Amino acid sequence: MATSECENSDKLDALNENLAKIETLTQRLIAAFANKQPQRPELQAPDPSIYLRAASAYWNEMVNHPSKVIEQQVEYWGKTLKHFAEAQEALKHGQLVAPEDHTPDDKRFTNPLWKTHPYFNYIKQQYLMSSDAIEKAIEELDTLDPREKRRLEYFGKQIIDMMAPTNFLGTNPDALMRAVETEGESLVKGLENLVRDIEANNGDLLVTLADRDAFKVGGNIGTTEGEVVYRNRMFELIQYKPTTEQVHETPLMIFPPWINKFYILDLKPQNSLIKWIVDQGYTLFVVSWVNPDANYADVGMETYVEEGYLEAVAKVKEICKVKQVNVVGYCIAGTTLSLTLSLMHKRKDKSIKSATFFTTLTDFSDQGEVGVFLENDFVDGIEAEAQDKGYLPSYYMTKTFSYLRSNDLIYGPAIRSYMMGEAPPAFDLLFWNGDGTNLPGRMAVEYLRGLCQQDKLCTSGYEMFGETLKIADVKIPLCAVACETDHIAAWRSSFRGVSKMGSTNKTFILSESGHIAGIVNPPSKKKYGHYTSEHPIDGDPDAWRADAERHDGSWWPRWEEWLRSRSGKLISAREVADSGLGAAPGSYVRANPNATSST
Repeated sequence: MATSECENSDKLDALNENLAKIETLTQRLIAAFANKQPQRPELQAPDPSIYLRAASAYWNEMVNHPSKVIEQQVEYWGKTLKHFAEAQEALKHGQLVAPEDHTPDDKRFTNPLWKTHPYFNYIKQQYLMSSDAIEKAIEELDTLDPREKRRLEYFGKQIIDMMAPTNFLGTNPDALMRAVETEGESLVKGLENLVRDIEANNGDLLVTLADRDAFKVGGNIGTTEGEVVYRNRMFELIQYKPTTEQVHETPLMIFPPWINKFYILDLKPQNSLIKWIVDQGYTLFVVSWVNPDANYADVGMETYVEEGYLEAVAKVKEICKVKQVNVVGYCIAGTTLSLTLSLMHKRKDKSIKSATFFTTLTDFSDQGEVGVFLENDFVDGIEAEAQDKGYLPSYYMTKTFSYLRSNDLIYGPAIRSYMMGEAPPAFDLLFWNGDGTNLPGRMAVEYLRGLCQQDKLCTSGYEMFGETLKIADVKIPLCAVACETDHIAAWRSSFRGVSKMGSTNKTFILSESGHIAGIVNPPSKKKYGHYTSEHPIDGDPDAWRADAERHDGSWWPRWEEWLRSRSGKLISAREVADSGLGAAPGSYVRANPNATSST
């Protein structure tokens, strides 16, 4: 008995200690929220008129097709009442069991209590029924404009996902069980994590996805040996140390996206595309873009082309004493590479021998999932923010891309961190994902207006340097790699852009997985396969896909075989000269203009 009393006393002491911690943390939380700066409503949600038009369309359906709407309502009411009656019937007979459950599997509801416990099962089933009813109601709004309907479907799904019972402590069995098991310590740790994130983001909430102390760029990620051989205000040029006695004569250079940092291609030796390319016998250069601040307000698309692409190509030609180079453009860097190639064609500049495009959009006629953020309500807000600050803070791009996979990148991590009290995982990919970059204000607006919204490159032409640049002027040999489940650069849109390029020598590879995992897919993992086809790249992606052959494993070796045939003879490996600018990964990749004392 004395032992039991002692245990209860210890538990009470632990509970009181945790309550005291909660009080202290609550004060910190209030203080952190006080630092929050006002934000433009346009960048927080779509224009509210979208919901007014949806409501109008729904009432229009009610007036013109009452039987259709009544059928929807009666079906939902019937399911709800049947579900309630089944639960009541089980309880009436004294059975503390869940009613029969025919709902589909959902990774959010993996805890067995969602199936067996009557309380949690009732909530889950009702949530899934309601979700299905909302989605069907939106789907059957036939009078909405297709683009607006797509946006309503997307934002409706965001609201549905936000209201999932897993996102609330009182209806999350995993969090409640953990709280009981730890005498509330998990909730205290969760509150600590919440306060930390809000303090780190000056009053805004951005979930920390990875342990920030587990990785150091140039320490345990981004470690492939090389030197910064050139630097200007836009980029650092890194040349990597050869690992083979001979290399191909034509050097290769990679232009990564400047929305994030280049070391996604060099996370660790096992999955580093940069190291793998060097190991295949290539002289490799990679551009590391500057992380801009307000001093870059004047930088537009022309600056990236002239002081970025053209200058980098010229510098590599000079260093290697060659007339031509092979290039790779990834995502937005591939889009801008297309502009550069069109310009070079106009100028009869043949410095680029072949081009490879990773997950690149040039045809924006179908913008895919990301298109919901490319309407004027959001873009107007971005333009106002860019004009006000001179740049677009990385926060907005990080948040936008996270909402394309909100359950994986927002709600799931928030549950683990804030409800379960878990520390963020030591995951290199998520560390990189949280290491965002700003965008120059002028460039962001030019890209969003001229390329994304107006689709000028594939229609009327994009004006630059006094030239009208068109996709048909991309005429050099090219290889394009798209990813099957890409949320950012939909593979069909990528295919359509390639089909409009003027080259008579095109190769298209479709990798399994998404925007990052489909590209960072080393042969050693044998994880994701890829597709190739002899079908013409003629504008019909589904016809190409129907004719395609699946191959096990990474596309890297297949691409390298393509590249090898365009890279010239083997010569003695080029040693990297010490330029005095520092070793790879350089200084630009470490810069963080957004850093404050609170971080």
